[in-house]
Amino acid sequence: MARIGSYELHTIETGRFGLDGGGMFGVVPRALWERHIRPDDRNRITLALRCLLLEGDGRVILIDNGIGAKLNDKLASIYSVDYAHSELHRSLDQAGFCAADVTDVVYTHLHFDHCGGGAATGPNGPVPVFENALYHVQRAHWEWALHPNAREAASFMKENMEPLERAGQLHLADGPGTLFPGVETIVVHGHTEAQQVVKISDEERTLVFVSDLLPTAAHLRRAWIAAYDVRPLVTLKEKARFLEDAVKGGWHFFFEHDPVTIVGTPVRTSRGIAVAEERPLEEL
Repeated sequence: MARIGSYELHTIETGRFGLDGGGMFGVVPRALWERHIRPDDRNRITLALRCLLLEGDGRVILIDNGIGAKLNDKLASIYSVDYAHSELHRSLDQAGFCAADVTDVVYTHLHFDHCGGGAATGPNGPVPVFENALYHVQRAHWEWALHPNAREAASFMKENMEPLERAGQLHLADGPGTLFPGVETIVVHGHTEAQQVVKISDEERTLVFVSDLLPTAAHLRRAWIAAYDVRPLVTLKEKARFLEDAVKGGWHFFFEHDPVTIVGTPVRTSRGIAVAEERPLEEL
């Protein structure tokens, strides 16, 4: 079992889905990116929906929660959603938890593949899945998601957001800082406004849940930036600064979307910063 400070850490796999490979790698030619992740006959690459659970200090903290079960058949087919691999509640059960145990849900951002599992369809409309939890979102991102631009509008689904506010389970954070002892957020603005990546630290180790700042290990390459990012040049700067800090600090990364690599350590190589020591969370 992995531990950082007072927290035991658990990988929570919530399924697999597919996104267009060109969308995920932007200006990078397919001949390059397909060496790392092979596309299907519709040019989709398989991506993980991998979340992180922290248990300690009287809290059970879940970072993101996947797509959930609310997508209609058409969207589930478009995004090749696959729960045969894994599913949120099955994975929680395998780790020894249930939804009612969760005290806090931290959303990196509100794109449907990161927060869809946090609300379910009830008899009178969507309701929070984690009935005892406070849901933590950056205030600037919440406002951004409520009034989306045309590029992102399809990624923000009201049924994932409205139930949290209606139930009084929403906490809006104002900028980076400490959420809980040993858990802090770093706020970045390239992928979407005020995405928060989550940093878990003690005196010996730091693990960062990198979310869509680095969707896969392949995205450590400087120009490998998703076409989905609303400010790609901002991502370019944020990623360079973040990677330098990570190498200097000896941080480890937890990847949400990489289908193979769960945890890796950034190291400086002759060709730039890359991931080494790829391993499961238990071997951190």
